Amino acid sequence: MNRLKSALAALVCATALAGGAAAQDGDPVKIALVHGMSGSSFEVFSKQMHTGFEMGLEYATGGTMEVKGHPIEVILKDTQFKPDVARAVLAEAYGDDEVLLAIGATSSGVTLGMLPIAEEYEKILIVEPAVADSLTGPDSNRYIFKTSRNSSMDMQAQALALQPDENLHVATLAEDYAFGRDGIAAFKSALDGSGAEVVTEEYVPQGTTDFTAAAERMFNALKDLDGRKVILIYVAGGGDPMGKIAAMQPDRYGIEISTSGHILPVLPTYKVVPGMEGAVYYYYEAFDNDINKWLVEEHEKRFDSPPDFFTAGGMSAALAVVKALETAEEWDTETLITAMEGMSWDTPKGPMTFRPEDHQALQDMLHFKIRVDDNVEWAIPEKVRIIEAGEMDIPLGREN
Repeated sequence: MNRLKSALAALVCATALAGGAAAQDGDPVKIALVHGMSGSSFEVFSKQMHTGFEMGLEYATGGTMEVKGHPIEVILKDTQFKPDVARAVLAEAYGDDEVLLAIGATSSGVTLGMLPIAEEYEKILIVEPAVADSLTGPDSNRYIFKTSRNSSMDMQAQALALQPDENLHVATLAEDYAFGRDGIAAFKSALDGSGAEVVTEEYVPQGTTDFTAAAERMFNALKDLDGRKVILIYVAGGGDPMGKIAAMQPDRYGIEISTSGHILPVLPTYKVVPGMEGAVYYYYEAFDNDINKWLVEEHEKRFDSPPDFFTAGGMSAALAVVKALETAEEWDTETLITAMEGMSWDTPKGPMTFRPEDHQALQDMLHFKIRVDDNVEWAIPEKVRIIEAGEMDIPLGREN
């Protein structure tokens, strides 16, 4: 990793003007990485994404950190997880730093505020790792591309893992912001036509640690119903809602818990639900391809740990950037947009494709079943099967 950081530090500034001017021969190409590096527990997501992005550039360029003879310079910008700061630093990157394009950010709510800045400066923003459907929705614009999965992918995959029918009754728990509300809306949409129903929805503030009241309301909504009863948890932050709700013994009412996967530091809490099935974006053991093998081997070599799913996301974004730069005949915004619309590229979790209509990257998901191994620190989301992108009917966010 020191070698990689040294290579990045050695890169010098370049000018890559939006709207028509390509980089001159031999000049570096400047890329902004705009995400929260301070001020939130979500910092760990940003750090994983940053590591994956650097490793992705390394892999895609064969270690040269160059594209078509142009060195890559990565400029870091800290959003502090504040929408006003995010808008300011993105404008600074596009304007003062004259980056060709930017990648970010971590929080869906913060990233929503960045979308108009990309349109104002007429420069590309690749969204990673924020998830909300609204990031490619009606309020988005043609300069936004999204390599991260969206809430509809999370929830359609989750619904497929639950195998819904008329006997399934669900109560949902989510955080009260774009990620949570978009996710539950997507889950309800995924159940349409299955006969399953969402009987109640609970939304809690970000950072909530006491889920007692919400859990009791969900228990009351489900306990007297016939059929299969499930509490679906869709919480990105900490607080261990699953462990705390499981400790309240929902099984005394015949109620199950289900949730999507999570980052490795959170997976030890999943040991309380052996056998639980759900869906997740990535788990390092589940995808068999050369890129993932390289990522796992190199990450374990450099950090003595396997890559997490935001690491894979960062790498996927970097691979998309390099593919776009290699494909585009000129490095101006309009030519890059033309090259990226419909572009497919390989990632640690298999091929992705930018849907031309709304620039969401279509991608596979993982259906898992929790296995507990006393010799492994975390609960293992063992692969049941790969849910292919074509199995999911992802709503169109907007049309160009």
